[in-house]
Amino acid sequence: MEKKDMKNYVNTKNMLKFILCSAFGILMFLVPIPQGESFTTLLDFLKTAVKNLLGGSLAYIILFLLVVSAVMSLIDYIFKPDFIRKNEYMQKAFSTSLLYVVSKVIGAVVGCMVILGFGPEVITSVDTGATIIDLCGTLFCIVISFSFILPFLTDCGIMEFLGVLLKPVVRPLFRVPGRASVDLMASWFGASNAAVILTREQYMKGFYTKREAGYIMTNFSIVSIPFCLLIASTVGIENLFPSFYLTICVVGVVLAVIIARIPPISLIPNTYKESIGKQLDEEVPVEKNRLAYALEMSCKRAESFDIKAVLSSGVQVVVGMLFDLIPIVASWGTIALIIATFTPVFNWISYPMGWYLNLLGVPEAYAVAPATLVGFADMFIPALLITGITSIKTKFVIGVLSLVQIIYLTEVGVIIMKSEIPLNLWKLFVVFLERTVIAIPIIVLLANVFV
Repeated sequence: MEKKDMKNYVNTKNMLKFILCSAFGILMFLVPIPQGESFTTLLDFLKTAVKNLLGGSLAYIILFLLVVSAVMSLIDYIFKPDFIRKNEYMQKAFSTSLLYVVSKVIGAVVGCMVILGFGPEVITSVDTGATIIDLCGTLFCIVISFSFILPFLTDCGIMEFLGVLLKPVVRPLFRVPGRASVDLMASWFGASNAAVILTREQYMKGFYTKREAGYIMTNFSIVSIPFCLLIASTVGIENLFPSFYLTICVVGVVLAVIIARIPPISLIPNTYKESIGKQLDEEVPVEKNRLAYALEMSCKRAESFDIKAVLSSGVQVVVGMLFDLIPIVASWGTIALIIATFTPVFNWISYPMGWYLNLLGVPEAYAVAPATLVGFADMFIPALLITGITSIKTKFVIGVLSLVQIIYLTEVGVIIMKSEIPLNLWKLFVVFLERTVIAIPIIVLLANVFV
């Protein structure tokens, strides 16, 4: 009986929904579109269009979001009103712990100072608060652009189809479901923060365990190819970009294989979200062909896909991200950049990294040592720190390293910590250090070959 029911899913209507809707999602997220000397995606074009359409008003929209989020979260924390607590969307946006309430208030203060033009330079500087508020504007445009398009990639069958087909490769190599390959492609062709949000939503729907989601977020959310080209250009080695990007890919795969097998990632509970349970099914029955089963599972998923589901899912993502995530990025991101820019903390803690680089024969090792750790705050800072370095080999090493470290607080770190995955600030820093220490000798080896 079960076999008969499964066969019923494969019909013309479900096939068309699977093929057409998935094709739209793939076209928006994954298909490279030429742009000058590099390429981007239609989703990035849409994000840019939204940003250009809003123009100067975008900053004031961000200010509105920050202030409303802070005020409403304070009201909820102090008075616990029913109009917030009994509304699914408002509860998700404004009901939170004291730490996050304080963080939202700090975010609102930062927003007011930067956008309205007052306050100390340590907060309003282009190196700190101004950069973060601009990032918040970019995040706003990303969320608005992709929230109602994301379900076409995740909910209409393509992840089930690729998950079943790629499981024999992806599961033993990376210890994650085959569907994680879609996260990887979405990040490489699009944006790392978009891929982290995609992974978070997949965990919330029961398709990843806590460990799988944490692992994917910290290993697969590599920055996009256009940003890699930007970093290569910034440090002055764009002529080496083919070997530069090849090194990023090789090191990224090696790190992903290793990090899956060591703490703290290996110690995260391998359990699904308790209120949802396991929704994943990539096991192929013995009597079925893998391709046929992949098609059956994708059609089954496509059958429940409709516009109502798209709108419901999209609204939840928008509300959660705009009123919950962006204020935390504004506060924690600014604090991280203040520490990186206006204090000697990273100079103090980077001396061992200078010794490590020097041991491996990297020229100007101690001069670039802070750049090996400051990327924990933001992925663009290392490139800025080494623009005065003369050694091409050193620029190559630090440029690649800054792009495979992945755990950038301003871009993805805050999103990870605001998910329900048990990865706090300390654990993220440990993963960051692991990726850094393991990556450096591999990068140096390849730099000796290519440079």
